[in-house]
Amino acid sequence: MSKRFDLSGKVALVTGASSGLGVHFARCLGSAGAAVVLAARRADRLASLQAELGQQNVKATTVDLDVQSGPSIAAALDAAGPLDIVVNNAGISIVKPALDMPEDDWDAVVDTNLRGAWLVAQGAAKRWVADKRPGVIVNIASILGLRTIGQVAPYNASKAGLIHLTRALAMEWARHDIRVNAICPGYIETEMNGAFWKTPGGQRLIERIPQRRIGRPEHLDGALLLLASKAGEFMTGSVLTVDGGHTVKSL
Repeated sequence: MSKRFDLSGKVALVTGASSGLGVHFARCLGSAGAAVVLAARRADRLASLQAELGQQNVKATTVDLDVQSGPSIAAALDAAGPLDIVVNNAGISIVKPALDMPEDDWDAVVDTNLRGAWLVAQGAAKRWVADKRPGVIVNIASILGLRTIGQVAPYNASKAGLIHLTRALAMEWARHDIRVNAICPGYIETEMNGAFWKTPGGQRLIERIPQRRIGRPEHLDGALLLLASKAGEFMTGSVLTVDGGHTVKSL
């Protein structure tokens, strides 16, 4: 690996690290040399991933984190210790027509995907500024923050908000040597949605992607390592789409 992408000596916190892309991001950062702080609510899954990474000589620790709770975020950041990189990955979606979406469901999605990311970013940034240390934040947004589909209004809104939040924080925090960027994944196959892509509905969605294939978690590695490492040191406020050309397809 190029030294520009090497993360040896860095400590990276990954939220939502107990499943899906969070697990993959932790593996990716660890393979690039970073020590990884695994943050989520499901302690058993975090312990399993910690053991796996340990077998690969990756230093990994775990912290309990509920991104909907300010006190939980503060406690997790204190427990994590000094960080160099934060990957705001925790996110949820609830599928319902907008007319039928209860307020509690809206709040759960927005509080997790947007408010939680904001509080984690702010908490990390306050510590970096106080310690006069640089920092890197990578927000995991979505192409649904750039274009919409039905039945997931709060998810669309929260990811669009996260993209704009990324740019706002990048502008404000650049003078503190804190870089804030975002990745907008397209449709990525994970253990949670793998069966869907084999259904007729899933196949129809794949046909809309110019590359005519579904993404895999490793397709996000290049963007993540670029933004997290010295290779991306002159990038802040950037939003990288990794979607097989989905967002440039004509309507």
